Amino acid sequence: MTPPQQTNGGVRLPELLAPAGNWDALRAAVANGADAVYFGVEAFNARLRAANFQRQQLPELMHWLHQRGVKGFLTVNVLIFPDELEDAAQLVLEASAAGVDALIVQDIGLARLARSLAPQLAIHGSTQMSITSAAGVAQAAALGCERVVLARELTLRDLSRIQGQLAERRLAMPLEMFVHGALCVAYSGQCLTSEALGQRSANRGECAQACRLPYQLIVDGQERDLGDQRYLLSPQDLAAWELLPQLVEIGIASLKIEGRLKDASYVAAVTDAYRRSLDQTKAAADRQGHGQIHGQGKEKEKEKGKEKGKEKDQEQTDLAAEAADAALSPPESDHAVAEACANLELSFSRGLGQGWLQGVNHRQLVHGRWSKKRGPLIGQLEKIEPSGWWLLRCSRQLRPGHGLVFEAPSPDPLLPPEEIGGRVMAVERRRPGLLALRLGPGRLDASRLRPGAPCWLSSDPLLERQWQRQANAPTPPIAKPLTLAVRGQLNQPLELILIAVANQELPSPLVLRSQLPLAAATGSGLDRQRLEAQLGRLGGSGWRLASLQLDLPDNLFLPVAELNRLRRQLVAELAELITSAPASTSTSASASVAPSSWVSSDLPSLQSAQLSTAGQPDGYPATWIAKASASGPASPLNPAGAEPALHVLVRSLQQLEALQGLPLRSVIAELEQPREMREAVAIGRGCWPDGLWLAGARITRPDEAWSLEPLLRAEPSGYLVRNADQLERLTPVAPCIGDFALNVANPLTAAWFLDHWGLQRITASYDLALPQLLQLVAGCPSGSLEVTVHQHMPLFHMEHCLFCAFLSDGHDHTDCGRPCEQHKVLLRDRSGAEHPLRADLGCRNTLFNARAQTAAEALPQLRKAGVGHLRLELLDEIAAQARLRVEQYLAALAGRLSGRELWRSEQLDSRLGVTRGSLKASR
Repeated sequence: MTPPQQTNGGVRLPELLAPAGNWDALRAAVANGADAVYFGVEAFNARLRAANFQRQQLPELMHWLHQRGVKGFLTVNVLIFPDELEDAAQLVLEASAAGVDALIVQDIGLARLARSLAPQLAIHGSTQMSITSAAGVAQAAALGCERVVLARELTLRDLSRIQGQLAERRLAMPLEMFVHGALCVAYSGQCLTSEALGQRSANRGECAQACRLPYQLIVDGQERDLGDQRYLLSPQDLAAWELLPQLVEIGIASLKIEGRLKDASYVAAVTDAYRRSLDQTKAAADRQGHGQIHGQGKEKEKEKGKEKGKEKDQEQTDLAAEAADAALSPPESDHAVAEACANLELSFSRGLGQGWLQGVNHRQLVHGRWSKKRGPLIGQLEKIEPSGWWLLRCSRQLRPGHGLVFEAPSPDPLLPPEEIGGRVMAVERRRPGLLALRLGPGRLDASRLRPGAPCWLSSDPLLERQWQRQANAPTPPIAKPLTLAVRGQLNQPLELILIAVANQELPSPLVLRSQLPLAAATGSGLDRQRLEAQLGRLGGSGWRLASLQLDLPDNLFLPVAELNRLRRQLVAELAELITSAPASTSTSASASVAPSSWVSSDLPSLQSAQLSTAGQPDGYPATWIAKASASGPASPLNPAGAEPALHVLVRSLQQLEALQGLPLRSVIAELEQPREMREAVAIGRGCWPDGLWLAGARITRPDEAWSLEPLLRAEPSGYLVRNADQLERLTPVAPCIGDFALNVANPLTAAWFLDHWGLQRITASYDLALPQLLQLVAGCPSGSLEVTVHQHMPLFHMEHCLFCAFLSDGHDHTDCGRPCEQHKVLLRDRSGAEHPLRADLGCRNTLFNARAQTAAEALPQLRKAGVGHLRLELLDEIAAQARLRVEQYLAALAGRLSGRELWRSEQLDSRLGVTRGSLKASR
């Protein structure tokens, strides 16, 4: 084990951050050692299917958490539409007034809004920001984020590189990462599948989980037999439990557990397992002489009160609970690791793996065999005896009550396999590795099961009861310290003086006096021991006696009943003192602002303002905006009523050549091969007014600065930029346009990219329906918005490579043999649609919608709204098809073809057909 990194004060443990979809889960997280919890309310959060909390509950919720020394982070991690800015502003103010510790934010405009409205409220950049590099962290810092949640696709090596690159930038930014729970196959914030197929945007908290459905692999027009692999896009769940020492070593600030849709017992089981493992990391460091750990280890548990520890110890005296507890304890042997992981699988998993953390291995990430909770895979069916005994090849110990599920294969690769299961009613050991079981209750129809059918342990009642006890464990508030003084004289009242509360001295001490005078003692008098014993009996009140100052002569007496009365009066006075305490200045000021008046008066200035670079890390290029503005002439804005300019994105040199001679404003080339970029620039030189532009990859990882070099060497007329690395490197060199991947959904976000980065224009988010798009157009400077009117929507954009996973024996790009360059691959879904799969320069895969979508019928409205730039994106059209499609849109823009006629024509011309896509209707 690599020893954790040392600081001057010892090892620093990361925060343990647990999910809370409801009150039960929140209490379970706190009871089992979470340092912080994250949760959402009924609006603006990426888990709308969770029970969630209500906005009016925020003060109660935060008070409850803070009483127990736990932080609370509110997820506001969705894109914000233009007509929602006022409501979002109101939520920011409510969160600030309630004492929320941080907002977890995806939308750049919302981050700017929160920073202006409530500067004291911390902002954390969500994983939906797709932050994969130091450049992404720097952009979040410029927006005012105090922490960022990194993309789940990063490896341990990537994390170390980012830390080193941030040090070079002199940028200290706490990094948060997911360590357990469901993995999305697509980059968070870059998945448009639910949007394209079901009008349920993942960027709006309505993910339909299309990745968990079966797909059929079509290779070069032929169905590929993959056996029992049909869930080609459903990764195993993440479990970084064994990698915690490495994450501590790297210096990750917060470890996040996924699961706001999970129940309280899951939250209890997983939080407890990670809490114990972190505490073992502390203990190991102590044993190795690494000193005392700062942070949230056992010292925090001690703060939470000895009562809680005693109660938990008492619960664990039950034999079964002890066994379960031992199974979940941090391992000291390979067997213990296997047992602990198996029990974590039982809490909820689709199979557990380490995701991308140990490096890319496409064949391990997605096993493809099932996509829902099963528990650990424990064996195979050998046969079912006529007497009713089920013979199972299994090395795990089973007992009555265990739940098992077997799988019977489906003859249709696009239908899920049948599950057959029940409870173990009796168990016998026939020979090593072979168990005989009776399953029930009742008779099970096993006619479709075959020898070799896999078996999963789906339920363990003893563990489930243990987890339920853990979830329901009491969580008393942490007692706050009091500083008291006692003084008095013979025949005078005893004075009990409150000097400080929670280490804060009172402006004027509170003095309580006894109703009886002090008398001469005939036996033992009032000494420190007796006074501390009586006045310190504050259990359950939320207070504890931290310090007692004495100014009292010896040999004085006061009845114990009077001391108790003074103590009770003190507690009552404290309750009154806390209740009547005024709110903080910052909170009161924030809460008094009317969001509607703020937005109407200050929104335009926030849109147009360039944020100051003061306080940014040394070396942060404050001159980028000026450089970008001076890098080339901006495209002239179209006067009102003028014909919009048409730009076309091509994905092959053949498509590019086919467009020569057409009256386009520009052509953008997105090419998989770097060697083709210079050739594309040469082909397009002088053909169109704004020239030939190049598009880079959607993701840039910490070691992929090389991917920008071919773009720079090609020297195009401009760039279509998609991430923070490209913004940093390319905006100083040539004019740039922001693509849809930047998720521009409101004018505040648009203003950030236009003003801060100096982009000529930005592409509207694909999450916007037509009415919302028109609102965005109205809120942006004329000519600054580009709208994509024809495309095959990019559904999944993923680090996972299906070419490598299913068409090679390799594990990544180093040994896969590049099947992406040799085969044409489609994924067929249950509806029969065949979605094209493409690999980019970084070997990332994009699955495109089989059906192209068009905004042809919306052209008159877009034109009337003043949209000056429209884009048409080609995918795999041959040269003749590409030219014909572009000519049809040019005819529609010139008024020679109506939008309806164009749409009908596209249905006839395209063998895949078209839909109206995200521009069809409002949501």
